[in-house]
Amino acid sequence: MSRSYPNTRLRRTRATTWSRAMVRETVLTPSDLIWPLFVTEGDGVEDPVGSLPGVSRWSVDGIAKRAKEAVDLGIPCIALFPNTQADKRSDDGAEAFNPDNLMCRAIKAVKDACGDDIGVLTDVALDPYTSHGQDGLVDDAGYVVNDDTVAVLVDQAINQAEAGADIIAPSDMMDGRVHAIRMALEMGNHHNVQIMAYAAKYASAFYGPFRDAVGSGGRLVGDKKTYQMDPANGDEALAEVALDIAEGADSVMVKPGLAYLDIIWRVKQRFEVPVYAYQVSGEYALIEAGAAAGVGDRDALLMEKLIGFKRAGCSGVLTYHAPRAVQILGG
Repeated sequence: MSRSYPNTRLRRTRATTWSRAMVRETVLTPSDLIWPLFVTEGDGVEDPVGSLPGVSRWSVDGIAKRAKEAVDLGIPCIALFPNTQADKRSDDGAEAFNPDNLMCRAIKAVKDACGDDIGVLTDVALDPYTSHGQDGLVDDAGYVVNDDTVAVLVDQAINQAEAGADIIAPSDMMDGRVHAIRMALEMGNHHNVQIMAYAAKYASAFYGPFRDAVGSGGRLVGDKKTYQMDPANGDEALAEVALDIAEGADSVMVKPGLAYLDIIWRVKQRFEVPVYAYQVSGEYALIEAGAAAGVGDRDALLMEKLIGFKRAGCSGVLTYHAPRAVQILGG
């Protein structure tokens, strides 16, 4: 069928608000959002992150309050990231599998406060726990070793599952870690604990504020290019996703988000699993900086980007802007 003017005027359906709403192809709802939160030690603590305007580190009691806020807003899941105290960081990241660590206490506090009204997604990687800031164990040459790291990540994942985590999210990019974690969860009777794999996580320049928030940035020795992906590669991302699905991932993530919409689209077209994007700290900070500089309206910039993620094929988006997005949506 061919179309021609004036029989077809594509502006007809754009002429009014109600008509635009009727023909809108992509819809964003609060259920599409996951809210990342940073946990710190103390009681009654709200510690603003300088490089992330409007974002704070919260003590465990504050995290429980934020979880209740998320429930009230209709946000279905929060993601937790700890800022581990310096004296508890070590070369081997042993604090990661301490059952009384900051992450586990935060998980339990959220579950005590909200029960099953909200999902808790927990990060599995060693960078918040290591003295060197790498996501895994490092050999004498400074190389992040794979298999020994995977063994530690399994202990970390089980520790979080025992504390009540609903979704385990390995963000380390070690080969084989999804299979190892899935087998350990099965053997530990954690059959319903999901795995959201950071399947295509790139060695990006957009992570700086996050590393500030969890206290790993200033400690990082070297870079993460031997395990995080080269931003130039797309086909490799599909291979990573295929492996993680085969190893037991229930959903996959592309990180960062905006610079990798093509990867999100390709993953969604190829695989029949939920695909998530992380609107990472640098992306968040650029929206805030741009709005402050008068580049554009903050809310309009935010919503256009979130719609872009959904249009590219995302089932949901991790974003520090989640509460504000719900307010804009009228929640």
